Amino acid sequence: MGAPALEELREVCQPQAKMASRNGEHWAGRLYMRRISLRATRHLVRTPVTPDQLTWTMVVCGVASGAALMIPGLTGAILAVILMQLFLLFDCVDGEVARWKGQNSAAGIYVDRLGAYLADAALMAGAGYRAAESGVGGWLSVGIATALGVVLLKASTDLVDVARARRGLAVADDESTRPRSQGVATVRRIAAAFKIHRVTNGIEASLVLLVAAIADELTGGIDPTRWALGALAVITWVMVPAHLLSILSSSRLR
Repeated sequence: MGAPALEELREVCQPQAKMASRNGEHWAGRLYMRRISLRATRHLVRTPVTPDQLTWTMVVCGVASGAALMIPGLTGAILAVILMQLFLLFDCVDGEVARWKGQNSAAGIYVDRLGAYLADAALMAGAGYRAAESGVGGWLSVGIATALGVVLLKASTDLVDVARARRGLAVADDESTRPRSQGVATVRRIAAAFKIHRVTNGIEASLVLLVAAIADELTGGIDPTRWALGALAVITWVMVPAHLLSILSSSRLR
């Protein structure tokens, strides 16, 4: 059997409702990765590979991205970016293959979310090891603290679905994320305009750390990476209470 047409695949594997969702799709997916992933999916659907196998591959790439930062110099930073892009690719492909083959599972969704936690946390911890140079000391602690903050950000979002499910409510839509408080809504719009919160995600953070690694090479030191990690730590821990306030002041838990 030949490979399905791209348009046929797109209709099934990339439903408009998901692609249009503000919270359901990473900007890099909409910008370029979904075009790449659909071509990979076109060939994968003809193989025995399962969505769960692709999801586990995604997890490995994400964790390996953090481990790559333990390699000194530009090599480690470049490898971290490549692995994080592969993480994003497999994150797209596993769901597309699952939709085409009709093999969606609770286990697959669970591992997918677990992979997102592990990838972003591993990247921040890897950045801490890199900033510490020797792998010990205060900068490693900063990296681990940032990893914890990233996990808390993701958990606070996922726990909304847990709370709604236990209350017998449907999954929250985009409209319910809007804060009821005008003041909180204004602050949220300002933050969204600058998109600074995006650097807490592994895709963006890996690019920030690559730029810092290039600066390290130019300056002959490690200070740019340390400044970058410090900035990521501050942004993450400002976001943790801000995100919690945004959730509690919206209709997501009502």
